[in-house]
Amino acid sequence: MSRKYKFHNPDGTYFVSFAVQGWVDVFTRNQYKDILIENLTYCIHHIGLEIFAWCIMTNHVHLLARATRQESFSDILRDFKKFTSKAVKKAIQENEKESRKEWLLEQFKTEQGYRFWRSDNKPIEVWSNKVIKEKLNYIHYNPVEEGLVFRPEDYVYSSTVNYSGQNGLL
Repeated sequence: MSRKYKFHNPDGTYFVSFAVQGWVDVFTRNQYKDILIENLTYCIHHIGLEIFAWCIMTNHVHLLARATRQESFSDILRDFKKFTSKAVKKAIQENEKESRKEWLLEQFKTEQGYRFWRSDNKPIEVWSNKVIKEKLNYIHYNPVEEGLVFRPEDYVYSSTVNYSGQNGLL
């Protein structure tokens, strides 16, 4: 069994990426991204998640973060994904303006029921300033690489604004 993508160090800071099942572009609507923002904020204030950088793309999320309390980072991430899975599904179902409603909900059906997030998180422990800088740049330039904005600081659903001296969403 591979040990490459596992949370080994309970005190470590990790770069994690996790994607929507089938890489479906769910987060093209701010309403659905806002659900993630609200839950990340909750995790920061109540669960002990410390986030150094983040970005919500159309079908995946990047975090540079660590757990600061008793609960492990993997447990926090599991609970975050479980809660947001249900909340986004409900938001899709209740969104009268969602033109892709049936198609989206069909994408997450499995033989076992419903799966919104892929099960992998690909945690990579960051251990040096060089790796931290690489991961920060990767997170913040992801919207530029995807053609969503021309400059990282123009993407609202990212921590880039926090690094440019502006107030961000988290």
